[in-house]
Amino acid sequence: MLEIVRVGKRFGSRQALEDVSFTVERGEVFGFVGSNGAGKTTTMRIVLGVLSADSGEVRWNGRAVDADLRRRIGYMPEERGLYPKMRVGDQLQYLARLHGLGRADAAAAVTRWTERLGVGDRLGDEVQKLSLGNQQRVQLCAALVHDPEVLVLDEPFSGLDPTAVEVMSTVLRAKADAGVPVIFSSHQLELVERLCDRIGIIADGRMVAVGSVADLRARGGASAVLDVEGPPAGWATDLPGVEVLVDGDGHTRLRLAAGTDDQDVLRAALAAGPVREFRRWRPPLTELYRDVVRASPAPGDAAA
Repeated sequence: MLEIVRVGKRFGSRQALEDVSFTVERGEVFGFVGSNGAGKTTTMRIVLGVLSADSGEVRWNGRAVDADLRRRIGYMPEERGLYPKMRVGDQLQYLARLHGLGRADAAAAVTRWTERLGVGDRLGDEVQKLSLGNQQRVQLCAALVHDPEVLVLDEPFSGLDPTAVEVMSTVLRAKADAGVPVIFSSHQLELVERLCDRIGIIADGRMVAVGSVADLRARGGASAVLDVEGPPAGWATDLPGVEVLVDGDGHTRLRLAAGTDDQDVLRAALAAGPVREFRRWRPPLTELYRDVVRASPAPGDAAA
């Protein structure tokens, strides 16, 4: 298990991370989401030792992560970290050797991963001559070539076409199924929702939510969508245990407090007019993310 334990980091007067804590279990794909500048990349760089934390620590299987353990992590930076004028095959073999693989094992690993990720025919090309999408595939090969025990990927899907996204998603899921903890950041929340077992949301350097999509939905209470024909204005406003989220043009969306009987809500809707639709609403991650970030206190509010 990878543990990030109360990590803090300050750059000058700016508190970039404040008591950031979460875990990534073996065999789990963990989505790390937040706006630009929220602290995702800083956290990942601390995991890798590129930055040092001012407080807290990073642990792998209960042991503080040191230089030896970091050799077993596969890292994909947001900014491509490849040598642009070096050939793909030479570069990947060089990186594999740096991680301790012998020459034959390194060559076999390069062949395996480049073929798996669809760049096996580009081994003799300079990185700078590849498309941005293929450079991204090679960057993932670099993270995988030494068979890492942990994968930490910063925006791995950026710039990929749908086919490449599917290939990369399949690879990450397969690594997780083999017991590898996988953490990646992304602004593509639909993809995060589809691929991840759990999600961590960071805002202004603080973790504001961690859990599965189902967990995040449960935080906001149950919601229902009703399509009532010609209801009177404000028909649902005074219903007990109900918050009106949307009401207009015959379309109403409600949030039901815990313990609210949805059949009571349905009866009230039928009294307001013919009900054409009544169903539970399962908000997508994009909406859950927005609600969680809006509900989180601004920096300094908790101490005020």
